Amino acid sequence: MDSLDKKTRISGEAGCVKIGGKTRVVGLFGYPVEHTLSPDMHNALFRHLGMDYCYVAFSVRPDRLHDALKGITAFNLAGVNITVPHKESVIPFLDEISEEVSFIGAVNTIRNSEGRLIGYNTDGRGFMRSLAEAGIRVEGKSVLIVGTGGAARAVGYYLCKEASAVYLHNMKNPQKAETLREHLDNLKGNAFVAGVGAMTSREFLSRIDIVINATPLGLKPGDPSPVDVTLLTERHTVCDLIYHETPLLRAASSRGCTTLDGLGMLLWQGAFAFEIWTGVRPPVGVMREAIGRRQTDSPSPPLTLRGGNSDSSP
Repeated sequence: MDSLDKKTRISGEAGCVKIGGKTRVVGLFGYPVEHTLSPDMHNALFRHLGMDYCYVAFSVRPDRLHDALKGITAFNLAGVNITVPHKESVIPFLDEISEEVSFIGAVNTIRNSEGRLIGYNTDGRGFMRSLAEAGIRVEGKSVLIVGTGGAARAVGYYLCKEASAVYLHNMKNPQKAETLREHLDNLKGNAFVAGVGAMTSREFLSRIDIVINATPLGLKPGDPSPVDVTLLTERHTVCDLIYHETPLLRAASSRGCTTLDGLGMLLWQGAFAFEIWTGVRPPVGVMREAIGRRQTDSPSPPLTLRGGNSDSSP
């Protein structure tokens, strides 16, 4: 066995992260967390930048969330990401929340500031940066969001500020779409509900520029499509917050649509969280390469979800 240089080494696809008495710990609280890509991203950054940090995924059952949060201050963790099913339920236990969280009602990042736990949401900013990176413009466009969970609220918060109209659809619970519409409509008065009839209307879909799947449909084989793909045409840009290619994206691409998966959102929400914890703006290319290595070695699609009960995960 080779020398550990008097420190424990945690190895993974991102390389080795050395653990010593001064190492700061960040991590992920969720349930489940087995397939998360976040440790690969963040540990690659810490190694690349020579920072004495490590990132660990913690499987936290809902009934132990409060205990886990106490552990952040007890063990002096620098902060954590929050994923399903804790993004909303964590808020009452925090000492402070950002303006975004106040409006969105969901947290995906916590910073430990001298024992005070401060909640942030970087999902929406991450999604908007991924759109910009792909050359997809939102200004003046009509957007359809399928799903009303934490990630839908986060991206809706930013989309309503720039798009001409944002339509919301919840196929199982239309009242949730109406509740979210009322909330987002306070921003610019441009939020609407798309009912079941609209989702089967060629005329309605012909007025939509960008379609976003913010549900878990597409994670499991045999899932129904969140939208009727026969109504999609070359005019549509189709985005899926799940961070691998889904049947929806494959079908949309075959019909000439521009498509975007959730990998860019995953990268950028992680980059913003990294900066919140460390004060350092990270090189996103390092994160992207680490995820690429993980996906090459683990071809099966991730199974966890991001946010609420209808989103895809860090």
